[in-house]
Amino acid sequence: MSYINKILDVARKNNGIVTSRQITDAGINRQYLRILVERGLLERSARGVYIIPTILDDEMFNLQNRYRRGIFSHGTALFLLGLTDRTPIKYSMTFPIGYNTSNLKEENVEYYRVKDGLYELGITTTKTPNGNEVRVYNAERTLCDTLKGRSHTDIQIISEAFKRYVKLLNRDIPLISEYAKLMRVEKKLRAYLEVLL
Repeated sequence: MSYINKILDVARKNNGIVTSRQITDAGINRQYLRILVERGLLERSARGVYIIPTILDDEMFNLQNRYRRGIFSHGTALFLLGLTDRTPIKYSMTFPIGYNTSNLKEENVEYYRVKDGLYELGITTTKTPNGNEVRVYNAERTLCDTLKGRSHTDIQIISEAFKRYVKLLNRDIPLISEYAKLMRVEKKLRAYLEVLL
């Protein structure tokens, strides 16, 4: 199988998307991506991200490929986890303190920075509406994030998210309580859970 066919095969298996990192990891020279773009078999969607022209662009997947340390959080995580129906106007991502966020000002991203101990807390994966896997905080971590004062999440969105959360079969009350303690939002969490449980 030629390198060009291998690249297209990787893209087909990955919802029509291939990254330059995947190609490098497969031992293929990145110049073949340029050749495929010139032939019209791939389009450059974002830096290091290429798509088959008939596939819809996945902005969330592209953002996470460009900003590898970013974890989808707050309103974006609520949307991805099915805790709200509101499509985010701006994507929310969380980064570790010290991460250079200067380029994010040009993107459609609201970003948060947290210390290392909280950055790793509750990371999981889920699929975007286009079917690509991205990293996101779990429901428990996300709900605690929305209760923080600097989150500026609409109170109606938070209320709806908690109502949906308590109906989940896989909800984890001890875990959300532990996260609330670490993130210092215990009183706010208790106020929501006492009403709903």
